[in-house]
Amino acid sequence: MSFRLLFVGDVVGEAGIEAVVGIVPGLREGLGLDAVVVNGENSAPGGRGITEGGSDALLSVADFLTLGNHAFDADGKFLEREPRVVRPTNLKTGLPGRGWGVFEAAGVRVGVANVMGRVFLDEKLASPFEAVDRAVEDLQAGGADLILVDVHAEATSEKQAMGYHLAGRAQIVVGTHTHIPTADERVLSGGTAYATDVGMTGREGSIIGFDREDFVALFLGRPRRIGISTEGPVIFRAVVVDLDVEGRRATGIERLTREWTAR
Repeated sequence: MSFRLLFVGDVVGEAGIEAVVGIVPGLREGLGLDAVVVNGENSAPGGRGITEGGSDALLSVADFLTLGNHAFDADGKFLEREPRVVRPTNLKTGLPGRGWGVFEAAGVRVGVANVMGRVFLDEKLASPFEAVDRAVEDLQAGGADLILVDVHAEATSEKQAMGYHLAGRAQIVVGTHTHIPTADERVLSGGTAYATDVGMTGREGSIIGFDREDFVALFLGRPRRIGISTEGPVIFRAVVVDLDVEGRRATGIERLTREWTAR
């Protein structure tokens, strides 16, 4: 049985949400998608975190959401009652929500885990490698047919290491966080579809989705509050993964880019 999944990179702000809601339904039909997973950790109006309203909007067209280091910058309390949204499992204990979960699509049980890297982000975090091992073991024991891991990390080397660490155990390992897509999508040994970073769904002409003048001022030593970019079209970035369910392996992965004119 073949299965096709779309993973959408970091959605930035309300314009990013608008693009996802506008584009995904057509892709479901046009590409024959069975499932859609979206990283929504920058989808709050200010570009940091996620709100319950933003989550509801994304879940109106997606099956499942992942987050990252900004998971609790806006409104994370709703995560406790929303099983279709996961945050990094290796964050400190006691936070709302969970680090992995399962959804069903086209009769297939898809497990999704979310971990956060330590290099250049937060060296005090629990090991993402140990955390992902627990998540994958739990998802396998729970009967997941396919497993996707979102590695929210800064360092490309850390994400590549995670890809090889999970090769043959997870069917999809994709990186998020840098908002810049990498051109290294491939299927690793053991049938694991991998991409170091999927890229963002945010305003073109911005700097990682935020106002470019604010960012330039920061690097010129004139720091000011960095606001979200509000001008220009939205670039929608994702990967499409083809999978063999019975063989529990990916058979292909391709980058996908679309443009959306936001209000």
